[in-house]
Amino acid sequence: MKKIKQSFYILLSAMSAIGFAQELKMDSPIPMDPTVKTGKLKNGLTYYIKKNSKPENKVDLRLMINAGSILETDEQQGLAHFMEHMCFNGTKRFPKNKLVDYLQSIGVKFGQHLNAYTSFDETVYFLPIPSDDKEKLEKGFQIIEDWAFNTTLTPEEIDKERGVVLEEYRLGLGADKRMMGRFMPKMMYNSQYAKRLPIGQKEILENFTYDKLTSFYKDWYRPNLMSVVVVGDIDVAEMEKKIKDHFSSYKNPKKEKPRKMFEVPNHKETFIAVESDKEAAFSQVRLLYKDYTEPKKTVTVGDFRTELIEGLFSTMLNNRLEEKQNSPTPPFTYGYTYHGGTFARNKEAFQSFAMVAQDKQLDALKVLIEENERVRKYGFTESELERAKTKYLNQVERQYNERDKTESENYVWAMQSNFLEQEPAPSIEWTFAAMKQLLPTISIKETNDLISKYIKEDNRVVILTGPEKEGVAKPTEKDVLEAMKIDEKALKPYEETAVAESLLRNPVKKGKVVKTEKNDKLDVTTFTLSNGAKVIYKKTDFKNDEIMFQALSFGGSNTLSNEDYKKVSVAMGGLTEAGFSGMNKNDINKFMTGKIARVNPFVSSTVEGMRGSSTPKDFEYLMQMIHAYFTDLNMDKEAFEGYKTKQKGFISNMLSMPSMYFSNELYSYLNKENPRYLGFPKAEDYDNADYELAYKIYKERFANAGDFNFYFVGNVDEAKLIEYSELYLASLPAKKDSEKAIDLGYRMLKGEHKKIINKGKDPKSTVNIMFYGDCKYDAKEDFALNALAEVLTIKLVEELRENESGVYGVGARGNMNKVPAGSFSFSINFPCGPENAETLTASALRELNKIIENGPEQKDVDKFIEAEKLDYKKKIKENSFWMSNLTSSYMNDNNPEEILNYEAKVKAITPKEIQAVAKKYLTKEKVIAILMPEE
Repeated sequence: MKKIKQSFYILLSAMSAIGFAQELKMDSPIPMDPTVKTGKLKNGLTYYIKKNSKPENKVDLRLMINAGSILETDEQQGLAHFMEHMCFNGTKRFPKNKLVDYLQSIGVKFGQHLNAYTSFDETVYFLPIPSDDKEKLEKGFQIIEDWAFNTTLTPEEIDKERGVVLEEYRLGLGADKRMMGRFMPKMMYNSQYAKRLPIGQKEILENFTYDKLTSFYKDWYRPNLMSVVVVGDIDVAEMEKKIKDHFSSYKNPKKEKPRKMFEVPNHKETFIAVESDKEAAFSQVRLLYKDYTEPKKTVTVGDFRTELIEGLFSTMLNNRLEEKQNSPTPPFTYGYTYHGGTFARNKEAFQSFAMVAQDKQLDALKVLIEENERVRKYGFTESELERAKTKYLNQVERQYNERDKTESENYVWAMQSNFLEQEPAPSIEWTFAAMKQLLPTISIKETNDLISKYIKEDNRVVILTGPEKEGVAKPTEKDVLEAMKIDEKALKPYEETAVAESLLRNPVKKGKVVKTEKNDKLDVTTFTLSNGAKVIYKKTDFKNDEIMFQALSFGGSNTLSNEDYKKVSVAMGGLTEAGFSGMNKNDINKFMTGKIARVNPFVSSTVEGMRGSSTPKDFEYLMQMIHAYFTDLNMDKEAFEGYKTKQKGFISNMLSMPSMYFSNELYSYLNKENPRYLGFPKAEDYDNADYELAYKIYKERFANAGDFNFYFVGNVDEAKLIEYSELYLASLPAKKDSEKAIDLGYRMLKGEHKKIINKGKDPKSTVNIMFYGDCKYDAKEDFALNALAEVLTIKLVEELRENESGVYGVGARGNMNKVPAGSFSFSINFPCGPENAETLTASALRELNKIIENGPEQKDVDKFIEAEKLDYKKKIKENSFWMSNLTSSYMNDNNPEEILNYEAKVKAITPKEIQAVAKKYLTKEKVIAILMPEE
């Protein structure tokens, strides 16, 4: 659940800028956004309505219940979450599974669009609905009304759903849950929160009587604990009338239970939890200094200013931790600190977290405490504060530039926080104007003074979790306490380094655009540069402040010998840790403060390339980064050693996870005839990596820019694109030759295979049914194979989840590839109980065979068509969708104009076409792989 600080800064990120006519008063209340229509019915139900046309013809409905697992009795543990499930399993207007069936028929996908969640303190339902059809919109309101007050809760449906909820419970089993069960009583000391995890207790889920669920529904699903949010392409007055029509008649119980808030008591002790598990994948450190008092609500301008001070503090401290993380001897793989919520609404804490190597937990804990103490002793510097302020304003400015393109969902989250946690929801204009006025008034003393408020020797908790392995000593509580003792005299002040003046250090020789081509149908322009490189761009107005970038060239690691590939496979990912232009990563990060641009080079099996993005304002920095990564990547063995240290710490115990072990064993078996398949990396792979050879290969792969296509999609200024392309791209080194994708001929095992893999002590299984092989790529069949997967998923959910109650989630995927050789792939995947694995596998194959033999039902094909049409209408106005279309068309040598015919292609798909690809590709060899617990 999003806590106070987190939700507030999500809200801030959507704010815009104007000036106030007069200075803000600290005791002035934060005003509600006047574009949001708010109200409360006589029965106490609160509502929020806002008109927003992004995306078009869609409305986000949300029903919020201010009640969750914390309110359960001992006999109801898990029933708040169970109740959430039952809302999808039969209501007055939509008996049994008719609700999901109806929503799928209008294109709303179960689990992807239609969803819900239950936490300690609330239950929330999500329902996106088309808003351009009055009947569908009315049905949407009927659905949320039924969820709120008219769920039928028949014994038959409750008993059927037990199996589904128990499968979700089963999914959560494992090392993390076992360790959490042991540290929660210390973290949430003497609190109800330690006893009411939302998933509940297995014995209760299996055996509760129907009246326990009914009483939870009657007690807590009541108007004065509810809110309805409506945001989208709608008429506000019409929506307000619908809310009143659908919700005004309901009454609260005559003897309503009080909605208690549960305390998290303070404690004088320092609680230490050192937990380990043989299946734990990661070693982590968590340090909490819990506040003595409940968090103060953000009500006034002064409260808002306090929030900003806390945010700046966290930003500065995390910048220091990131510098440590990027050092040649990193103390942790990842680390951060913040002041914010715990599991409870009414308890916040100053918290530090780190992901570390297994034997470095105490070292990492010491570093986290040292950095806290360094701040307490010496404070931050003025330049650190200015960088933090610049970063804040830059992020908000970007969202300001998108103020007319903000998605409805962002507004819904802000309103949810307002209802559930009384977080303010001011207007876009008000909030950024306040930030502009308040940030300059915040002094370094105010941020430095926070640490004394945060750090204390009581009311604190230290949690260490990680793998349990022979030969690795588990820290004791005494060890932890010793690690927390810091020699303040040995601490030195933070040392500032000079900020670089440029991203480039070498002169650039400008080239030229020598040819311009225009595709009027796609509104795409292609420039050919004097070095042979091509720049393809599409200007859009989907986002005001976004330019997406990708560069591609055929070649990749398939150009390497098997021997060289093995030497550099894990090293390639660490090359950029060295930085570029003589600057390390920390130098680059400091230079880029207040600027938004990023580039990530990569070398895959068949292509080398780069991905990135920027704002229009910072577009030149994006182009400079591209130039630097092509021509001036640093070679720094110390930086690479730091990368190896972090990677080895991260991956050292990953195969302890049954799911990772299963995947590694399965694909190692299927690729046993492929000499290039290396499986999941091991620590010795990093030790044996040849950094110098990897660097040499990188330089070779990016030595010929003339073989590259550079793609840009977004708010691109053509004049600037030409200027920067001639300066930074046409100046890149180039050759006349070009490469094509290489097929090395290696394939996974052919034939019929069944593989049982044993790992893990929990009663958990995973089933993976796979079909794959060579084929001639056909775009029409590729689409039909994807449609088959979506239609089959609908049937698998109906059969395996709803009828057999054997799974929580199940899905199928299908696609074809053209590069480096024509191939198809289709899979069915689901987790389940070991005792049901074989039966459910047979059921899944039976559903597939029905489609092979008889074709899919037209109603299910229609569901696929409606969902695709809805998704297409949304995606066609997203930069990422166009980037994917342009680059995949290049990779597969397809006509990118086909995207314009996509809706027609969707409408034209027939059951016969889907049956044909099922018969053609899924009636031959297959692989059945099942993860089973250790015997």
